[in-house]
Amino acid sequence: MQPYLSRRLQLADLMRARGGGVAVLATAPEVIRNRDAHYPYRSDSYFHYLSGFPEPEAVVVIVAAANTTRSLLFCRDKHEEREIWDGFRFGPAAAAERFGFDEAHSIDRLDEQMTRLLADQPALFHPLSARPETDAAAQRWLAAVRAQARAGVGAPTAAFDLHALLDEMRLRKDAHEIDIMRRAANISAHAHVRAMQTTRPGVREYEIEAELLHEFHRNGSSFPAYGSIVAGGRNACVLHYRGNADTLRDGDLLLIDAGCELDGYASDITRTFPVNGRFSGPQRELYDIVLAAQAAAIEQTRPGKRFIDPHDAALKVLTQGMIDCGLLEGSLDGALESGSYRRFYMHRTGHWLGMDVHDCGEYREPGESAQNGGEKPWRVLRPGMVLTVEPGLYVRAADDVPVAYHDIGIRIEDDAVVTDTGCEIITGDVPKVASEIEALMRSA
Repeated sequence: MQPYLSRRLQLADLMRARGGGVAVLATAPEVIRNRDAHYPYRSDSYFHYLSGFPEPEAVVVIVAAANTTRSLLFCRDKHEEREIWDGFRFGPAAAAERFGFDEAHSIDRLDEQMTRLLADQPALFHPLSARPETDAAAQRWLAAVRAQARAGVGAPTAAFDLHALLDEMRLRKDAHEIDIMRRAANISAHAHVRAMQTTRPGVREYEIEAELLHEFHRNGSSFPAYGSIVAGGRNACVLHYRGNADTLRDGDLLLIDAGCELDGYASDITRTFPVNGRFSGPQRELYDIVLAAQAAAIEQTRPGKRFIDPHDAALKVLTQGMIDCGLLEGSLDGALESGSYRRFYMHRTGHWLGMDVHDCGEYREPGESAQNGGEKPWRVLRPGMVLTVEPGLYVRAADDVPVAYHDIGIRIEDDAVVTDTGCEIITGDVPKVASEIEALMRSA
């Protein structure tokens, strides 16, 4: 209860800094998979961040007055018959006590109560244009308050994007969040180790995916954080490969990008290793370039550096490596300036990580002006920020590419927590040095 209550109070302070008002945030709706079968339910990340409440059909309301804060929850009533079919419901009374709300009401009373709560308030804080139904609800409540104008009731005259406030809060993780993310990273790391130990020529990609899911579930994770990528051979050159059905071949590499979700928080790991347990010479050559690029990026992942600095450091190592092995021609400066490296490395070296695998938060400094008519400066890294570090090389077969490098796709990805003095790699329990990977696979 405590971290959620503290976040609601922090949000109320941010609202007061803008004059105060009422914040409204609904959780995600249930989604039909087909016919009358639902997808497994997952709360909206922002809603979970403020409440911890796990059920659908729920809304959080925060009233930030000059000197007081009230937080309310609207949720489903207890319903004995529906609980027989669908499982336990807290109901308003138990939910208020369990999750630290000042009040809780039936979701059926939301419209009635919102008309009362918004009366004479200066502003409405809600997710602007996030979902049509939430925008429609806000318009309905405001219209109901305006209809009371002849009775002397005033409606909010300002609207603020609630997500923008919460993005800044979520960007820097507290100790509770980092602890969960460490545990998620540990589960995912052991899943990758299991995948390395069970991979061999002739198995299908989905068989290795099953090993990952087994390890996630047996250690308490309900879901993968995203669709797992299990890409053998040329499939590894498809950045968001989803097939996971091909047979793994002797002599190919296997790229696995997979992580579990734990208590609403994501992990994100990529490892690339030989299907037969031994890197070929060309595979090892490119692999070591990517590994060196990641080391250079990790060195730049520290407080005071900007978000772009790890990418720039990795890019220099990757590009020089591509020149050295004959994938690119010319000088390092020339390749960087022309962007010729993008043929084999076409993505950034990292992204924010948290409740969402591509987590919220601006990558450039909010509120700062563009420099010299250009773009805003990149965000300065600060303790508590969590980001991935994931350089790669993707070499598709082509007439002008040395045959030895055809269809080699490599990515190495770890999760980094920015600390006071540098960063903590929380996914380090799965090997990434080529000789250590080979030793692990030989011992399986």
